Amino acid sequence: MDITHHGAHEGVTGSCHQLHLDIKGSSSPCSVLIDCGMFQGMDAKRHQLHQQMLAVAEQEGTLGYSDVGGGVNGAAGAGGGVRGASSMSSRDSSGLGFSIDDIEALVLTHCHIDHVGRVPQLITAGFSGPIYCTPATASLLPIVLSDALKLQLGHTSQQDDMIDHLVRRIQRQVIPIAYDQWFTLPFSRDQVRLRLRNAGHILGSAYAEFERIEDGFRVVFSGDLGCKNTPLLPDPTPLEYADILVLESTYGDRLHEPREHRQAQLKQVIERAFEDKGTVLIPAFSIGRTQELLYELEDLIHSHADWAKMTVILDSPLASQYTAMYRRLRQQWDDEAKQRLADDRHPLNFERLHIVESHEQHEQLVELLRDSGTPAIVIAASGMCSGGRIVNYLKELLPDARTDLIFVGYQAEGTPGRDIQRYAEHGLGSGSSGYVVLDHQRIAINARIHTLGGYSAHADQRELVEFVQSAQRPIPDIRLVHGEPAAKRALRAVLDSFD
Repeated sequence: MDITHHGAHEGVTGSCHQLHLDIKGSSSPCSVLIDCGMFQGMDAKRHQLHQQMLAVAEQEGTLGYSDVGGGVNGAAGAGGGVRGASSMSSRDSSGLGFSIDDIEALVLTHCHIDHVGRVPQLITAGFSGPIYCTPATASLLPIVLSDALKLQLGHTSQQDDMIDHLVRRIQRQVIPIAYDQWFTLPFSRDQVRLRLRNAGHILGSAYAEFERIEDGFRVVFSGDLGCKNTPLLPDPTPLEYADILVLESTYGDRLHEPREHRQAQLKQVIERAFEDKGTVLIPAFSIGRTQELLYELEDLIHSHADWAKMTVILDSPLASQYTAMYRRLRQQWDDEAKQRLADDRHPLNFERLHIVESHEQHEQLVELLRDSGTPAIVIAASGMCSGGRIVNYLKELLPDARTDLIFVGYQAEGTPGRDIQRYAEHGLGSGSSGYVVLDHQRIAINARIHTLGGYSAHADQRELVEFVQSAQRPIPDIRLVHGEPAAKRALRAVLDSFD
């Protein structure tokens, strides 16, 4: 089984990997695509440049494959190779950058935009095969894709009709597969089967196992692995074994703070902000991180009588839809969250939670917080500050020294979030000498900047290593993706030390 990477092999976004299946008795090539995500930040710029280079190479007849990695010791490992580029065909009319001619199916590990954002392009390029994912991902996927398309294409009645039609078409291709159930791929002549296992990243997230039935040879794609003890979510399922493991490495060079420490830090930051009568801004991904924050904030309000009048504002229509879906899918919550429900607590719909629906309400709220200094906690997308309603809050409140900005997720290179974070890392957490460019405007940064790493939805180095070590036998071939170079190098060094 060979693997071609179409994204997230040189950066953190744009996850897309093609598994080439060796089907006996078939003269036609056959493959499965694992995720089809959108590039963001510097990854998007690199992808655009790569596409231009591919186009030139194709015109000149010099296009070929390039080796981009290997196993723990640099070898490809038994039973598979790795490719870094692929030729384009007439069926790639939507700028995907790779041929879809032999792709029989798409497997989605979860529905974050950097894993599903190019699915509409895949469909419009002519892909009509099945899309396999967990039932929870199947429920969340239409919301994700509809919002992403409307952001890209704009809001008109004609565009909305086209988007709704496309999303319905994608839904018809979706085939939900329950966790832990082997499913024989119908196009594999009973030679390859698939199993999805809980990845603990967001609701419905999975890692995908492909097994050659004849000899049990197994290729595993980790997707995004979550942290242990994450609110609402069961811990990731331990790995049985893998002959080839394609492993994410987002935080391959970092260790997260324990959950109890991060909640204490969050409490400290919020209490100081309220003493200053300032606003706490938390940029958060609409799905996963937002629900986790609401869960933690409800716990703080429930546990501290002096927080009873605290206002938590969720200003993201998309996050509101996801939160409602999370409530409907509460049978998939972990035991701790289910116990809160049994105790008549509502961790995702508590009394002090205010949801902003309309854009007019949003604009009024931004003005109110800017002019009045009313203390509040605001959670808004996007998580990397590259768009969404958080940008308006930042433009108005970053210059205010009473503001506290809390990053609780990864900030990719080339995003405004990373720029703000870098400014804080240089020891200029308050003052007037720093700035960030938002909507082509230079915005002064006088706010206090905080990064609470313990809120990451990605496993840290220790948890990634524990996932590898949970296998029943050593894994001969581990290929690192979904990480910046420094993170990959650090994780590779730790993995090599176990040889």
